[in-house]
Amino acid sequence: MGQVTWWRGGIIYQVYPRSLMDSNDDGVGDLQGIIAKLDYISSLNVDAIWISPFFKSPMKDFGYDISDYRDIDPMFGTMADFDELITKAHSLNIKIIIDQVLSHTSDQHAWFQESRQNRTNSKADWYVWADPKDDGSAPNNWLAIFGGCAWEWEPRRQQYYLHNFLKSQPDLNFHCDDLRQAVLDNVEFWLKKGVDGFRLDAITFCYHDELLRDNPAKPKGQRQGRGFSEDNPYAYQYHYYNNTRPQTVGFIEELRALINRYPGAVTLGEVSSEDSLATMAEYTQGDDRLHMAYSFELLTDDFSAAYIRQTVEELEASIGNGWPCWAIGNHDVQRVVTRWGKGESNPDLVKMLNGMLFSLRGSVCSYQGEELGLTEAPIEFEQLQDPFGIAFWPMFKGRDGCRTPMPWSKDAIQAGFSNVAPWLPIPSAHAENAVDAQEHNAQSTLNSYRRFLAWRKQQPVLVSGDIRFVEANVSILAFERELAGNKMLVLFNLSEQSTSFDFDGYQLNAELNEHGLLAGKLVGNTIELPPFASYFANIK
Repeated sequence: MGQVTWWRGGIIYQVYPRSLMDSNDDGVGDLQGIIAKLDYISSLNVDAIWISPFFKSPMKDFGYDISDYRDIDPMFGTMADFDELITKAHSLNIKIIIDQVLSHTSDQHAWFQESRQNRTNSKADWYVWADPKDDGSAPNNWLAIFGGCAWEWEPRRQQYYLHNFLKSQPDLNFHCDDLRQAVLDNVEFWLKKGVDGFRLDAITFCYHDELLRDNPAKPKGQRQGRGFSEDNPYAYQYHYYNNTRPQTVGFIEELRALINRYPGAVTLGEVSSEDSLATMAEYTQGDDRLHMAYSFELLTDDFSAAYIRQTVEELEASIGNGWPCWAIGNHDVQRVVTRWGKGESNPDLVKMLNGMLFSLRGSVCSYQGEELGLTEAPIEFEQLQDPFGIAFWPMFKGRDGCRTPMPWSKDAIQAGFSNVAPWLPIPSAHAENAVDAQEHNAQSTLNSYRRFLAWRKQQPVLVSGDIRFVEANVSILAFERELAGNKMLVLFNLSEQSTSFDFDGYQLNAELNEHGLLAGKLVGNTIELPPFASYFANIK
């Protein structure tokens, strides 16, 4: 892949820095811990690392509440550590993508500390402020994702401020020109430091409706989404007025104009809207918006060949020259092995899921631990750290179960993550799947992951080819990838039962079975697929 287009079809490994490796025995992972594990990450054959926030923060939302966009939180290290991380990653040909949380700050940020004082200061319009209704109540009916009203009273200004997340995460006012420029200046600070791109958190939340219109009610049958089901009132509304406003595209174009001055740097937008696939297509159109976007469509409980096909086809129909990024796990959702595997960590299932993700058209975000087949960790209420989980327990147990520390060594203290008790507990089942327990087993999930990505790099059709789905049995996800006249048939059996695919109408060029997954085989005119098997073949 060329320098400027490395991201097209690239594999991005998500590092949750609190949980990768603790280098100084305080129970929390850090930048030196990431540096110590860069050789391991390089061995996975990924192209880039996306690092979740490590900026200065009171950590009410574990770094997604930033109090200084240009400083490292002492919990994670120093700016010198970050410079060392960039240098070593680049020496290993690994790109570094960092989170940018642009829609809101911490209430401890100097901007908000000034803005809240009165209505006449230099930052007075940098946040979303609104007068109360005549009866003193909130300006409208907007709700916060983490529960309750999205407005918080500020006695100094005698106004409410908007927060789409925690009340300690006030929303910035992107209608303000000075604010937008300050945000872009912060982004450029990191471009000058040498980062290769940005994952844009909550990018659909940047703008709000200036008329502050009420969101309309959503019928009961349509109330669904990640953590937004019946147990969260957030699902009761169509979020037309506090999300995905039309002005967002204009800001994205401003951001892209800045990024373009740093060749090779990329933007990856996190999209969460009423129609996320349509928004992904809109935000990645042409050459002046986001390079790529991902949404939560494959981060849900829905797991079937029909659902995955429908999701990808719907996006393909509208994205045009835009570029998708797919993920089946991250720091916000239950681990995919538990979510889609009914709690069973079957190695063949894990290998198949990774292979399937890496075979779709687009780039990929792969969350740390997916190469080990980690399951969702059981977390007791008294162990919870996530404010989302604490607020919605026991209906929704929060995000801590997917954020537990990486197990490096099966028999070491704290599975080799730290020499002290970590910020979240490490389940014994995770220690059994530690890196050193899998390292020397050629058939392990870890080595399957490595082999598949090494093999994929030699298959340009999988990296950047077109995709076309084909009819198959209900449990088979079947599609063709095609590039420059070369065509590959790809099959995945998503079920626990053996099944088969009718090969009539195809001409075999070569079976491809050097990919580390459980492989099906062609018998006569039928491809036999054991449970969770896959099949790759070059066809004429």
